Amino acid sequence: MNRIKQAFKDRLWLGVIVVGLFAGLIGGGIALGINNLVQHHEEVTSTRVPAGSNKSGGTKVNKNKADLNGEASQAYKSVQGAVVSVINKQKVQQSSGTLGIFGYGNSSNGSSSSDSSSDNKLETASEGSGVIYKKSGNSAYVVTNNHVVKGSNALQVILSNGKKVNADLVGADSATDLAVLKINAANVKTVASFGNSNSIVPGQDVLAIGSPMGSEYANTVTKGIISAKDRTLKAGTDGTLTSVIQTDAAINSGNSGGPLINMAGQVIGINSMKLASDTQGSSVEGIGFAIPSNEVVTIINQLIKNGKITRPSLGISMVDLSNVTSDQQQSVLKLPTSVSKGVVIMDVNSGSVADTAGLKKYDVITKLGDTQITDAGSLKAALYKYKVGQNAKVTYYRDGQQHTATLHLTKSADTTSTDNSQQDNN
Repeated sequence: MNRIKQAFKDRLWLGVIVVGLFAGLIGGGIALGINNLVQHHEEVTSTRVPAGSNKSGGTKVNKNKADLNGEASQAYKSVQGAVVSVINKQKVQQSSGTLGIFGYGNSSNGSSSSDSSSDNKLETASEGSGVIYKKSGNSAYVVTNNHVVKGSNALQVILSNGKKVNADLVGADSATDLAVLKINAANVKTVASFGNSNSIVPGQDVLAIGSPMGSEYANTVTKGIISAKDRTLKAGTDGTLTSVIQTDAAINSGNSGGPLINMAGQVIGINSMKLASDTQGSSVEGIGFAIPSNEVVTIINQLIKNGKITRPSLGISMVDLSNVTSDQQQSVLKLPTSVSKGVVIMDVNSGSVADTAGLKKYDVITKLGDTQITDAGSLKAALYKYKVGQNAKVTYYRDGQQHTATLHLTKSADTTSTDNSQQDNN
C-alpha cells in the first residue's frame, strides 16, 4: 500500500514539473514575440520619412563667433597692399601683307602682292609676383625674382587695387634669382618691411602672398610653417648653390617673387620655387623655398646702387668631376682614387685670376678656403662669399699631386646673365 502511495506522489510531482516547464516555454515565447514586434515597430517609425513639410523657412545665419582679427589676418592686412603682380611682356613676330581671304595686300590689277613686313607686338609671356619695399620721392621699388622678368621687352605691375602701371628694370641677379623694378609711387599706399631671417625657427607660422597661376588670383594668401631655415639649393638660374628657407605654405606658379611673411607682417623671404617631384618622378607636396630676407636686402641694395652685382671671377671654364669617366680620371687627370668630387678646369683665360695664380687646364679644384668643392655650383657659392680685392686659398690636384695657391681676387664679373653651355664659366 505504501508503495502505491509513493508511486502516486512521484507521478504527481513529475506532472507539476512538466506543466511548469511547458508554461514557462509558452510565456517566454509570448514575451519574445511581443518584444520583437515592439522592436520592429520602433525601427519602422524611426526610419520612415515623416509626412507633411515645414514651409516656414525659419533657418537663419547665426553671428560669426570666430576671431576675424587673429594674428594671421592682421599680418596679411598689414602687408597685402604692398604685394603686386608682375607682367613680363615680350615681342611676338607677326606678319602683315597678304592676309585672309578678302584680298588684303592685293594690287589693283588683281595680281597678288608678295610684299610683307614684320611687326613686333608685345604680348604677356609670363606673370609673377613682387612686393613693394621702398618709396622714395615719386618712385617706388619692387623686389621680385630674376626668372619672372628674364627676357622681357617691357614690364608692368598690377597694384593691389587692380591699377596697372609700367615698370623699369633697375637690375637683376641670376645667381640669387632676384630683381628690382621701379614704378611711379603715385598710387602706392603701403610699403613692406623686412625682418631678420637669421632669427626664424622651424615650426614658426608664416604666410605666403602672391598671384598663383597669374593675376586672376592676385593677393592669394596661404599659411604654413618654416619647415627648415637653411637648405642649400640652386635657387638661381646659373647653377650657383645658395641657402634658402623651406616652407610648407602653398607656393605655385605665379607666386614667384611674392613675400613670405611672419606673423608680425615682416617679409622674411622672397618666394622663389617649389619642389613638385623627386628624382624618380613621384609627386610631392608642401615643399617650397624662399630666398632669406637678409640675402635679399644685401642684393637689392647693390642693385639699386650699381644696377648689377659684382662678384669675384676666376676666369675659367670648368666641368664637374662627376661628369668625367673613372677611366679618364685615372688616365688623363691621374687622380688618386680617394678624390671623387671637385671641378675640372677646361680652359683658363689669359691674364685672369686663375692664370695669375698658376692654375692650368685639367687641374682639379677640390677646396676653396675652408669649403670642400663638389661641383661647379659649390665652387661659385664658395667664391661668392669673397669680395673683389680679397685673397682666397685654393687646393687642387695636378698629375696626381695635391697643390695649393693663393688667388688674388682682383677680377670681377656681374651675374645679370647666364651661360647656357655645357661648361660652366667663372
